[in-house]
Amino acid sequence: MKKTRFTLPEIRAAYAGGVRVGDVVLEAVRRADTYPDPAVWITRIPSEALAARVKALEALDPAARAKMPLFGMPCAIKDNMDLAGYQTTAACPAYAYAPKETAFAIRRLEAAGAVIIGKANMDQFATGTAGMRSPYGAPRSVFGRDYVAGGSSSGSAVAVGAGIVPFALGSDTAGSGRIPAAFNNIVGIKPTRGIISASGVVPCNRTLDCVSVLAHSVEDAMDVLDALADMDPADAYSRVRVSIPPAAGEAFTFAVPRAQDLEFYGDTENAGMFEAAVATLERIGGTKVEIDFAPFREAGALLYGAGFIAERVADLGEFIAAHQAECHPNVVKLILGNKDRTAVEVYKGQHKLEVLKRDVAGIFSKADFLLVPTSPIQKTAAEVEADPIALPWKFSFYCGFANILDLSAFAVPAGINKRQLPFGVQFVGPIFTEARMAPLASRFMKAVGGFTGAPA
Repeated sequence: MKKTRFTLPEIRAAYAGGVRVGDVVLEAVRRADTYPDPAVWITRIPSEALAARVKALEALDPAARAKMPLFGMPCAIKDNMDLAGYQTTAACPAYAYAPKETAFAIRRLEAAGAVIIGKANMDQFATGTAGMRSPYGAPRSVFGRDYVAGGSSSGSAVAVGAGIVPFALGSDTAGSGRIPAAFNNIVGIKPTRGIISASGVVPCNRTLDCVSVLAHSVEDAMDVLDALADMDPADAYSRVRVSIPPAAGEAFTFAVPRAQDLEFYGDTENAGMFEAAVATLERIGGTKVEIDFAPFREAGALLYGAGFIAERVADLGEFIAAHQAECHPNVVKLILGNKDRTAVEVYKGQHKLEVLKRDVAGIFSKADFLLVPTSPIQKTAAEVEADPIALPWKFSFYCGFANILDLSAFAVPAGINKRQLPFGVQFVGPIFTEARMAPLASRFMKAVGGFTGAPA
């Protein structure tokens, strides 16, 4: 196959034209082998296992293939997801274990016909938004080795942005699937919590964790989401998906924060990019409604500033306390630094969150979705190393509230700034509104040019 961005429609067209699954998988492997950043991967699937998977798929008759929405699609999964026969490390060698069973979402992925070529690198225990907290190296943005790839789903995002695979799975607890999407100029969906099961996924904040999808287009990401969404009786947080269809007509209403509520930490260029994104939505039929962003901002602050962070201690604290020397120091600091949080703090935070949820529901009664930047800034690895705690938190200024408020969100490319770095925006809506927002996010992407992934 010739070099392309490797999207689902391109691969389907190749199959329709007679290309074999083995040819496509071999091309994905070649791209992975020749990509100049080995830190993208933690584990690669051996050629013998790939050959067996390809043989099984190629043996299927046309009727069986037609029932597989992701037939023959190479992909990557984040290494906090269980795949039987391969270690799950969560980017911590001391934590590594050999799962007896494949994660529910990965079983759905394989049943849909996908071919996993590797387990991607990540911030250790999915704790980080810069992609700089892994002993397996730090993947860098496809826009330049100086810049961070974003985290925690760093390897997954780079694998897609570099054109190695058409899609990848990540996870998202406070923006970990959306920030790296923005930094690598691709689409990232944080779906409604629970519609993709997280059983067999190493928990970060178990009540907030989402399996996220990274791809080159909204349509591709939705195809993957549709294939994975299913009720899992083994996951106490699994939900039956309710798909709210798009509204009729071309017109729509979108909320944006008031000018005084926007935060770009001095990056006036990205501020201008956001203004341009708002103007684009107005040009394609949207009506802007300015809102008080305080409920969203306060909810995002609760994620780290109240007792909710203690959930990470509950999920991971015992292991980290016993293996501090073998864990990333910033992960140790974040998690063990919150071991003394009290139940009183948690309940006070929960009471405040319920008030904020009601405020947010009122805002969404007036708008189809909220538009915000995905990240206000993008920084170099050197800058993150100089400020490894505070700076990554700034990346998630517009992200963390979506998880704690139980919202769905699309991160989509919004153009390239004058520094030749990508800028992204988010479409954020209530639960189960993925199908409603998808056409609007896709229209926006087409209006801004639709360019994704690495620069040509």
